Amino acid sequence: MTEIEKIYKEYFYDVFLYMKGLSGDEQIAEDITSETFFKAINALDNFKGRCDIKVWLCQIAKNCYFSYLRKNKNVIPADVVEEQDDRPDLEQSIANSEMSLIIHEILHNLTEPYKEVFTLRIFGELSFKQIAKLFGKTENWACVTYHRARNKIRERLED
Repeated sequence: MTEIEKIYKEYFYDVFLYMKGLSGDEQIAEDITSETFFKAINALDNFKGRCDIKVWLCQIAKNCYFSYLRKNKNVIPADVVEEQDDRPDLEQSIANSEMSLIIHEILHNLTEPYKEVFTLRIFGELSFKQIAKLFGKTENWACVTYHRARNKIRERLED
């Protein structure tokens, strides 16, 4: 098995989940994930290993998704939040479809970097260390930003 085949087998689902979280659409997520690995194959020789390969792939995927959005301006991204075992309260309330729509709207209207950090943590299932590397910040910054995003969502839910 070649190196890219190993990378593909190990990280395909992670990248797909991240893209599904950003786009809210399974078909778009599949297309972007495929494009991500195509670009990764072409750029694998340029990968210096300065960050985790999963972080690198998610960054490629994010760039592919933003390119897709620019090309398809009439497509509205749907940030869908899925239930996570280690994130009770807010995330568990998403199981209710009506609540899911409300949280989706709140998440969609969050400012950056809160929206992206929350999305990377929940959908991309990235660690705070990986998120910090993506932003060129500290692990503590990633953790604080994520928790602030959660608090902003909770506050808006209470309104």
